[in-house]
Amino acid sequence: MSQSRPSLPASPTEPPIRRKRTDEIVDAIKTTIIEHGLQPGDRLPQERELMEQYQASKGTIREALKSLEVQGLIRTRTGPGGGAFIESMSEGRAMSLLSNFLFAKSMSISDIYALRKVLEPLVAVSAMPNMDEAGYKRLTDIIAIYDHEPADAQERWDQRMAELDFHTVVAEYADNALLAFVCRFLQRLLKELAVCRDIYMQPKPVLRQQGIEYQRQLIEAMKAGDRSRVHKIMTDHMVYAEHAMLDLQAELLGNFIHDPVARGRGEKRRKALS
Repeated sequence: MSQSRPSLPASPTEPPIRRKRTDEIVDAIKTTIIEHGLQPGDRLPQERELMEQYQASKGTIREALKSLEVQGLIRTRTGPGGGAFIESMSEGRAMSLLSNFLFAKSMSISDIYALRKVLEPLVAVSAMPNMDEAGYKRLTDIIAIYDHEPADAQERWDQRMAELDFHTVVAEYADNALLAFVCRFLQRLLKELAVCRDIYMQPKPVLRQQGIEYQRQLIEAMKAGDRSRVHKIMTDHMVYAEHAMLDLQAELLGNFIHDPVARGRGEKRRKALS
């Protein structure tokens, strides 16, 4: 007769993690802002009222308000008429905070394009129903900034920034606010990433015909309402742009001597930078 195995002791129940009182108050104030429909410029209750409402000390309330201020959700003013006021966080501030989070991370051009290749086609399709003649004119006006050789270093830099601005304008018309924000953030990263800035500052001529052709085809497909074509054009554009940027990066770092395949490709594809 087989011996029964001893049953394992029941695992002790772990006590729930207790949140800091400050964090609880921060979340409660956020909920109040939403439920009461408070708008930028509206004032929160005074410090004494918040202490009574949340049964918290002055130090705890001040710490909670400081946390909300650091998050960009309120601003505090001292003196007569002072207090804590609802603040509207700008997109630029939100992106700066996110950039600070990523500051110490090792990001590469490939990391950014891994997302751009997926998201930029989606945002272009999302923008189609909202794009009007004024929007299309903005896009064609931007292309005109870089459809010719630059006269000096400043114009060269402006052209390279404008190539990314084309995609920023497309994202402005997207229905999906989160998707548009992420795409604009990736475009901002390409402007700020050190290796990209080094690439953009190179004085050598940059051929852009293929990149411009993709963008003109994109405008035509958007006007025609051809969603699948818009998606494909933008996908091809992003794949091509990634290859161009990686070729330029390799050339900048002097890697072509060790990679004849990349060298040959680089001679053909020093074109689209966005």
